[in-house]
Amino acid sequence: MKKTFSIFMIIAAGLLLVSASIVNSEKGQDFLFQRLVKVVMTPPADIDDDSLRIFVCGSSSPLLDLNRAQACIAVVTRDHFYIVDAGAGSMRNLGDSRLPMQRLDGILLTHFHSDHIAAIPDMNLNSWAQGRPAPLTVYGPAGVATVVAGLNQAYQLDRQYRVAHHGADLLPVELGKLAAEVVDPGVVVEQDGLTITAFAVDHEPVSPAVGYRIDYRGRSVVVSGDTIVTDEIIAVTRNVDLVLIDALSLPIVKALERTVGELGMDRNARILHDIQDYHALTSDIAALASQGSIKQVALYHMVPPPRNYVMEKIFLRGLPENVVLTEDRMWFTLPAGSNEIEVRFP
Repeated sequence: MKKTFSIFMIIAAGLLLVSASIVNSEKGQDFLFQRLVKVVMTPPADIDDDSLRIFVCGSSSPLLDLNRAQACIAVVTRDHFYIVDAGAGSMRNLGDSRLPMQRLDGILLTHFHSDHIAAIPDMNLNSWAQGRPAPLTVYGPAGVATVVAGLNQAYQLDRQYRVAHHGADLLPVELGKLAAEVVDPGVVVEQDGLTITAFAVDHEPVSPAVGYRIDYRGRSVVVSGDTIVTDEIIAVTRNVDLVLIDALSLPIVKALERTVGELGMDRNARILHDIQDYHALTSDIAALASQGSIKQVALYHMVPPPRNYVMEKIFLRGLPENVVLTEDRMWFTLPAGSNEIEVRFP
């Protein structure tokens, strides 16, 4: 036994010496980096089947969390790729996921709060640089044209610099400019078996605001955007496989409001008080999730984003077993011709 252990230790020490010599040599570093680049840059191979895939590119709200990007949900099929909302930091998660940005068909905005639009320029630039063949369309309720016009104006010089540097043959000027399309409640996209339908939500005083229902090969997903739970939300989520809904934990927010008030932080206390009536409360989501027709409910745009196990337990308090808290870079896969929902944590 001692002899075997000695041999093992000698082999382990030898491997450590070899590894150290590789990492500390220029040729070794170049070799390892080249291999790493190939792995990182290779697109995932499993997005070309008939499944409907949902990627959480942002699970946070404006209450910042260093480990989460703001609201963003990617919808991926074999032929299409849409993004619902574009919160700050979400492009980082899209890039790390190795999703094919050149295939990006459009960005679907639920409304125009800053935490839902901040990453649009990053998504536009990255998909343009990777070879997107048409201008990137930003869909949204009335007001989207104002947002898009402002972004196009703000990034006009940026586009000029990049075209001057790389050439119009690589970066066609017309493809760097965003396009806007106003959506009303009803069908927004209907292509290759994919149907995306907008529906009205209640996020007063933000109006209009919408959510989106996605149907593909017999599978269905609802992305609520920011809303309270209304009769329309309950109706549109009936018989849906997966519901992604924004969520506010009233016990946590009230505790924060009390604490900052006691500390004399009156402005913070006022804001925490004001946000309590225009997000879906977890207590109301409990009734929604208890509908026997909904297979899975996933909380995103969490107010505030849970940072530890205790906060997670409070968020899930009173919720049925079919409810999960999302994390950035989480995947939901809904295979065609099946009732299964595969959940992959990052």
